[in-house]
Amino acid sequence: MNPIIPLLILCLPLLGFLVLGLLGHKMSHKAAGWYGVLSMGTTMVLAYITAATYFFSNDAAFITEAGNRLQHIIFNQDWLQFTDSLIIRLGFLLDPISALLIVVITTISFCVHLYSLGYMEGEKGFQRYYAFLQLFSFSMLGLVVATNIFQMYIFWELVGASSYLLIGFYYTRPSAVSASKKAFIVTRFADLGFLIGILILSYVTGTFDFTDFTSVQDGSSYAVALNTPMGILARFQGATFMGCSLLTWALVLIFMGGMGKSAMLPLHIWLPDAMEGPTPVSALIHAATMVVAGVYLVARLFPLYLMEEAALMFITVVGAITAFYAAVVACTQIDIKRVLAFSTISQIAFMMVSLGVARPEFHESLGYMASMFHLFTHAMFKALLFLGAGALIHAVHSNDYTAMGGLRKYMPITHITFLIGCLAIAGIPPFSGFFSKDEILSACYQQSWIWGAWMSMVAGLTAFYMFRLYYLIFWWDEPDYGHHKPHDGPWVMSLPLVFLAAVSCVAGFIPFGTLVSWNGVPYHIHIDWMGVALPSIIIAVAAIALATVMYRKKNSLPEKFAKASCGLWTAAHNRFYWDEIYLFITHKIIFNGICRPIAWFDRHIIDGSMNGLAWLAQRLSITIRPLQSGSVQAYVYIYLFGALLLGAITTACVLL
Repeated sequence: MNPIIPLLILCLPLLGFLVLGLLGHKMSHKAAGWYGVLSMGTTMVLAYITAATYFFSNDAAFITEAGNRLQHIIFNQDWLQFTDSLIIRLGFLLDPISALLIVVITTISFCVHLYSLGYMEGEKGFQRYYAFLQLFSFSMLGLVVATNIFQMYIFWELVGASSYLLIGFYYTRPSAVSASKKAFIVTRFADLGFLIGILILSYVTGTFDFTDFTSVQDGSSYAVALNTPMGILARFQGATFMGCSLLTWALVLIFMGGMGKSAMLPLHIWLPDAMEGPTPVSALIHAATMVVAGVYLVARLFPLYLMEEAALMFITVVGAITAFYAAVVACTQIDIKRVLAFSTISQIAFMMVSLGVARPEFHESLGYMASMFHLFTHAMFKALLFLGAGALIHAVHSNDYTAMGGLRKYMPITHITFLIGCLAIAGIPPFSGFFSKDEILSACYQQSWIWGAWMSMVAGLTAFYMFRLYYLIFWWDEPDYGHHKPHDGPWVMSLPLVFLAAVSCVAGFIPFGTLVSWNGVPYHIHIDWMGVALPSIIIAVAAIALATVMYRKKNSLPEKFAKASCGLWTAAHNRFYWDEIYLFITHKIIFNGICRPIAWFDRHIIDGSMNGLAWLAQRLSITIRPLQSGSVQAYVYIYLFGALLLGAITTACVLL
């Protein structure tokens, strides 16, 4: 493949950031916006060309004679060299998941760029907003095509910086500033673990390259020779620390970085507050791209995780708990963006669980493929739901469903597209979410009926809270909208909704397993209708029916249920007090219990000691200052006194 096209995929968004960031203030809003749209549209076309060439070309660089997809490095430039083998490079790695992600990122980013022309019209800082969008797109693209884990880490941090800028776009609002700082600080703690894991991994293997970490010899097995980095890791599995192997510690620490980016418990607290940014930003960062970075990280190093079942079990447990927690909280939120935020947390956890239950003895390709399949479908319908929420907020100027109701009569395009998004995420056939969710449930049941039943329950909660939201917005009693009736947005806002809705209708029919698998071997999807699919449909339909009874028309059932829940509804509405727990730990324990005594010790002991030495030196200098008075007579007296004293001492020594 000609390296010019992949290089342009990275350079165009970077150029757009520089142009809009440096020259945007000299451009009109319309010119800046359309420049950003055209730049991202061109990048999207190039990404489609690259992905199509990789997936459908018979080039020997991409596919073996047996039909297995290969990893292919388009270019790889040395940047920093530590040893002969330990070199940090900047390059472009093309394989099934990177080809998939560049399509997802550019598609969602283009839709957000176009949608923002209408949503952000007239906003102060319009050019700056588009510059930040371009920077974020560049960062995510650089992350997913990284040829080595250190390049990924560099762009990983750049994604964090980009999200900080976009979440805090309304920097005059204290809530937006606090949310941006919260997101940045929480993910920095997680990234510390990521960095330590990278250092352990590179120390043992002597390399950063993904092609070394994830090399698969025979196309169907993750076993490798002992002279490869993975072979070295296999030998180091005997080295333990606190009962776990060195490899397990490295992989869990690396996953810690993914927990931060993908908002897994207990590092999830930043994502709901990140809704303070513009709604299109929520669609771009917190629904489709940034939050799946953690899933992508685990998928990228999946051959290593297959070597450590303990690390996979940790991922499964964290994902399962997070999925249930977020689904329960989503059932009680009033802010429509926060409902979607907790929905995102739950759906990302679905993907994590799917990767976690993948085991060699249970056909690991199913769990891996299902996770990537759901990543793709979720990106489309969740971006659709967030952009639909943006259209609603744009129309009624409020995030709360209490300011909405009966909007199906005023906003038909938004109503139909939002309904399609709800059906897709609820897992109703033939919408895309049904197919990807069904594969995840199949992987869970294959590993254990416990995980299958647990995730089926979470899937039922998903259908319930999404149709609760749908009915409260479009069917609940209509408030007084006054003379300015709500209406659908302009075509630049409606077109992305229609496009994403159409993709959500047909994406499930893509033969995804033949395109994306962990080892390049095609996996043919088989729907287990009686064992998995039909029960999941029944659960989803039952949940939708319950939501219909409770929320289609205004009634007292929700209030009665909340009162009868013995405080569960209140706890879930307050996110089970995770923010209060963090505030208690930081303010009461860390700040008051640890930092204050340390500060007292620093001020009174450390500073007091230094101040005491300074006072002693000052007093001593005042005492001896007359010795340097400049008076010749005084110097003679001192000289004479010293000579007599020296003579007396000498005489005494002689006599003794």
